[in-house]
Amino acid sequence: MTSFYLSKPYEPPRAPSKLPLGEPWALFGGISPDQFMARYWHKKPLLIRRAIPAFALSANKGGSLDSPIPTKELLKFALQDEVEARLVKANPWSFDSGPFSKRAIPSINKPDWTLLLQGMEAHHPAAANILSWFRFIPDTRLDDLMISIAGIGGGVGPHFDSYDVFLIQMSGRRQWKISEQKDLSLNPNLPLKILRNFKPEREWTLEPGDMLYLPPHVAHDGIALDAGCQTWSVGFRSPSFKELLQEGLWRLAESLENIPALESKFADPKQGATHSAEQLPEELIKQLDSKLKELKLDKIDGFLPGITAYLSEPKQQALFDAPDTPLKPNAFLRKLGASRLLPHPQTRILSLGKQVYCNGESMTQGQAPAILSAWQTLSAHKELRVGRLKQPDQSSLYEAYLAGWLVFEH
Repeated sequence: MTSFYLSKPYEPPRAPSKLPLGEPWALFGGISPDQFMARYWHKKPLLIRRAIPAFALSANKGGSLDSPIPTKELLKFALQDEVEARLVKANPWSFDSGPFSKRAIPSINKPDWTLLLQGMEAHHPAAANILSWFRFIPDTRLDDLMISIAGIGGGVGPHFDSYDVFLIQMSGRRQWKISEQKDLSLNPNLPLKILRNFKPEREWTLEPGDMLYLPPHVAHDGIALDAGCQTWSVGFRSPSFKELLQEGLWRLAESLENIPALESKFADPKQGATHSAEQLPEELIKQLDSKLKELKLDKIDGFLPGITAYLSEPKQQALFDAPDTPLKPNAFLRKLGASRLLPHPQTRILSLGKQVYCNGESMTQGQAPAILSAWQTLSAHKELRVGRLKQPDQSSLYEAYLAGWLVFEH
């Protein structure tokens, strides 16, 4: 039993595929996800003490839990090309982007610095497991999990975010000050987006296992109180309507290439003589309007496939490698019966009704029913395992495997 009392990394469990949405969760202080969404989501902040009870339970028994990714291991990620890393220093403020050399990263015992590691769910299974806890929120909204590690006094200054965020304390303590002030003007003389006039209204010190939820535009400032302070931030993106409509329209325009009827030329045998030759003719307007209605391009349904495809695109930094020795189609099918097929950690999969989009592409259009069903399972449960699956040699499922978008569990 003595090993229990030694400091050891916390191992976050993966959430079940069907979450109990109406039952109380410790993660939200004894309220259910249904209640959290109704009372707090996108509305007001919420502090949850002991959101991860394992830390307090361990402390009560005389032990201690460390972060799922200990400091020494975490700092190595900042040296890698494929990890988006940023280093922020205070007194004076400075900002640098990685990858970094070992010498560039301050000693953990030095004050006033913070290292930010973006998209860690793609690089460590513990981060991916934490994200699974939040799948009661639509995948469309999920951005990523960022980890910050800091020396004493480290932070990024008082700021605000344009998205919802859960701030989970995983190691050391962090002091948080927040304000729902209306003045969100920034200091133009600093290299970071730091508020010019931050006036804190509430203040807490978060211990390991505590969590703070903040909706968009709540001003906040987090200061590390201990060396090696780790805060894991689960962020939810909120694209602008301009962004969504632009991307939807662009993809909608591309889809018109597949409609042969649109190749026919405009004709106006009913056009009469006019004194207003400079005006766009009513006959052209009338025929265009008729085409839009015929193609249902005046309805939201025409935009949604392109918007879903856009929202399923992976991050710009995402890299996918084809299998070193790819399986032939028949061997691929046999392995599906013995191993789970999983999305690559950087793959995004979204559904629009029965249609499924992966990494910006429609994967189910024109596919056999068995492939459609497989993709629907992958989208809903983020895993696939089937006893028998009949598919054409070049199904979209097999092609996604060859592209490295889908991988077999090791």
